[in-house]
Amino acid sequence: MFDRLESVVHKFQKLEEDMGNPDLLSNQKEYQQVAKERSELAPIVEKYAHYKRLKEQVQENQTLLEREEDPEMREMIRDEIDSLKDQLERTENGIKLMLVPKDPFDDKNVILEIRAGTGGEEAALFVADLFRMYARYAEIHRWKVEILDSNPTGIGGFKEMIASINGKGAYSRLKFERGVHRVQRIPVTESQGRIHTSAVTVAVLPEAEEVDVFIDPNDIRVDVFRSSGPGGQSVNTTDSAVRLTHVPTGLVVICQDEKSQHKNKAKALKVLRARLLDTMQREQEAKIAQDRKSQVGTGDRSERIRTYNFPQNRVSDHRINLTLYKLDAILTGMLDDLIDPLNNYFQAESLKGAA
Repeated sequence: MFDRLESVVHKFQKLEEDMGNPDLLSNQKEYQQVAKERSELAPIVEKYAHYKRLKEQVQENQTLLEREEDPEMREMIRDEIDSLKDQLERTENGIKLMLVPKDPFDDKNVILEIRAGTGGEEAALFVADLFRMYARYAEIHRWKVEILDSNPTGIGGFKEMIASINGKGAYSRLKFERGVHRVQRIPVTESQGRIHTSAVTVAVLPEAEEVDVFIDPNDIRVDVFRSSGPGGQSVNTTDSAVRLTHVPTGLVVICQDEKSQHKNKAKALKVLRARLLDTMQREQEAKIAQDRKSQVGTGDRSERIRTYNFPQNRVSDHRINLTLYKLDAILTGMLDDLIDPLNNYFQAESLKGAA
């Protein structure tokens, strides 16, 4: 670890020298790139400098302890050494965490896809519940939510809901929400008060820019048709709905929420690009002999990750064996009590992998 830290310090010093180079100053794009890289390394360099100062203080106190003869002073020095060693250990753990490779998608916006699984209308109603939960969480973090496509059932539920969530750190906070979410409750249509179990699938995709995924226009088949609502009723009288088919992969995206064909196509492209990036990411991970040790669970969308039990006001995350009796609060967007432990677990697994 310390060899790596010394190389980080060396690189940081080199970047600082480069920033003073007049030739670099004349190229603003390159200058900004160097400045960005320097700012990313600065916290590690500062933490390492603090670590070295603490280590020097420990050594100085140990030297004093060897020379000191007064019992009270020796006790004070020992206490100081113990305190410094605690700080040293915490600082070293902090440095290890900073050295864990950052997920390149953490700063991305999110494409959120929620789909009803087993459970019919009850599952569709829970799609709406989960979407409201994530929308409220986004509101708490001052992120922007935009519905890209939806497939309503007519009684307040949705077979499918696709939205973009734009904001700093959105993907880093939501990426562990992907998987199967199970709900246990008494449906409003249940006359005998029996608890039903339904399932909803959540996909969290990092939003891809054009520089992340190039889509050849010749690889896309575009079909347009009239938007339709519940029961097949016509929403408008123009062919504004858009279906994009990515021929090489067979991926299909439909968007029909907007009255404008142009807007629906732009939204569909955004979703298609995110799905292609997700596919590429999964293919890359599959080539690794052992999947990321830093990944919580397998991340497979067929994996049941969480259960929401309404009669007990309980939420259980099965990946980290966490159970909270505050379902009502969580559904209002208070998700940090679930997300923080998941991120902590992810970081701990990353440290094991880096060890």
